[in-house]
Order: sequence, then structure tokens, then C-alpha cells
Amino acid sequence: MKTARRKIALALGSGGARGYTHIGVIQAIEERGYDIVSISGCSMGAIVGGFYAAGKLDDYRKWVVGLGYLDVLRLLDFSFLSGGALKLEKVYTNIEEMLGGCLIEDLNIPFTSVATDLISKKEVWFQRGSLVSAMRASAAIPSILAPVSMDNMLLVDGAVLNPLPITPCVSAHAELIIAVDLNADVPLPMNLIKGVDVAEEEKSAWLDTIVSKASGWFGGKADDARKEADNSLGKIETLSRMFEVMQSSISRFKTAGYPPDLLIRIPSSSCEMYEFYRAQEMIDIGYQVAMNALDAFEYQESSIYAEIQN
Repeated sequence: MKTARRKIALALGSGGARGYTHIGVIQAIEERGYDIVSISGCSMGAIVGGFYAAGKLDDYRKWVVGLGYLDVLRLLDFSFLSGGALKLEKVYTNIEEMLGGCLIEDLNIPFTSVATDLISKKEVWFQRGSLVSAMRASAAIPSILAPVSMDNMLLVDGAVLNPLPITPCVSAHAELIIAVDLNADVPLPMNLIKGVDVAEEEKSAWLDTIVSKASGWFGGKADDARKEADNSLGKIETLSRMFEVMQSSISRFKTAGYPPDLLIRIPSSSCEMYEFYRAQEMIDIGYQVAMNALDAFEYQESSIYAEIQN
């Protein structure tokens, strides 16, 4: 029998652009009649979770769904093409405008953003203070995004130590804990699989826009720009794959120690970590996978997209 209006604590994991699937997951959870009474997040999970706790997830969704290739490029400082770290000043300027200086303690529901302090080598929980600062610290991917310096700490992505922050949910006044893993080794739903040729064409188009932007830095020499962009994108893909392997391993360890009532498993093959122009596609995947997982949970059926604690 379907469970109605049960209170849940929700843990949202890290995974770059796959984090947009969290929006679809939340939509599915609400449609099924659950009340989210607490939320914790890491990296993109902290950003989506923070917007939800602030009651402004719909604003965020409308913004990211409207971003195309060139829109994403305009928001990013591609200094990695010349050996530096990627900067997101324009992104966080937009986020600050939408959130209007929210403090975590003033949010609609309890919220925890998880980051990692490189100095103390410890996990850091943000449960008070600036919401945007907490998001930014949690999402600073090592070697790609610059660390955040704050209160004698050097903060980077929470995924370094805890890519799926279930622990903050344990103390929440909730009947159930639902966690969302963005790095699961499961296939995409058949009706959402794109052809290989289509996916490669999209990636080529994305890279072409980067080359067009970068060519000015190399005296307009397109061949040099293409070579540099190819090398840089290759580095980003390698770093993201290494980070994903690490996240997947740590997530398995964390869920073994604190198993949620339901673990929703998002396919790691959904998209690359940096493909932020695929928001609507990721939201659709999150919604469908969550609906499948909730069916399995509510009716005690088996599903590759759900791990259920009995």
C-alpha cells in the first residue's frame, strides 16, 4: 500500500551536472505525498538542497533549464585553458541574486551543507550562516574550482570525505531517510538513452563553442585553440572520472555505516560532470528514476534504481 504524507529527511549527493537530477527527484517525492522535513547536501546536492530549503527551487530550475551552450560559457571563466582553476563568479552572482542573502538558520526547514577543510583534514557541516557561502564551499571541486578560504579553513568539495551526507539526517525528526546517489553503476532507463552519435555530436558542439571563445587567446589560430581545448577537456574528463571513482567508493562505505531507508541510484552515465547545459534532460532522468525507486519502496518490488533497508 502506498505510504502517504510520511516525513522524510533527504540526503543529496555530489556529482557535478548530474546534480540537476536532484530537482526531478524532489519533484517525484513531493508528488508521491511525502513531506521533506530536513535536507542535507554535498556539492550540487548542497546547491539544489539549499534552494529547496529556501523555498526557491522553482526559480533555480527555471534559470538552469534556460541555459544553453553559450549561456553556460558566458557564466564560466575558462581559465583552465591556460592552466588555471575554473572560476564561477558569475554563477554565484546569479545565485546570490535569487537567494537574496539567505541565512541557513532562517530557512524553511533544517539544512546542512557539507564541505571538507584541507587544513584540519576534517568534514565541515554548515548549519548556520550564509547559505551561498555554504553552497560555494561544498561545491569547490579540487583541481577544478578554487578552494574557499573561511574562518581559518581552506574549504573544498564535501565529496572528498562525504559525497553522500546521510549522517546529518540521522538526528532529524523524520520517519524515513531517503538518500540520492549520483554515481551509481546502473544503466539509464531505456526510453531515456540517447544514441551514441547524438551524444558525440552534442559534445563536439560544446567543444566547438569553447574553441571559438579560446581562439582569441591564441592570436586567432583555430588549430592551436582546438589543440589546447582538447587537452584541457581531456584533463577535466580525467579528473572527473577519478573523482567519480573516489565518490562511488566512499559512498558505499558511508551507506554501509548509515544505511538509508531508501537509496535512489542515479546512473553515473547520465552525463559528464561538466555538462551543465543538459539541465532539463537531467531533471527528467531524476524524476523517472525516483518514481521507479519509490514504486519499489512502496510496493516492496525489486529495482536496480533502489536499495531498500528492510
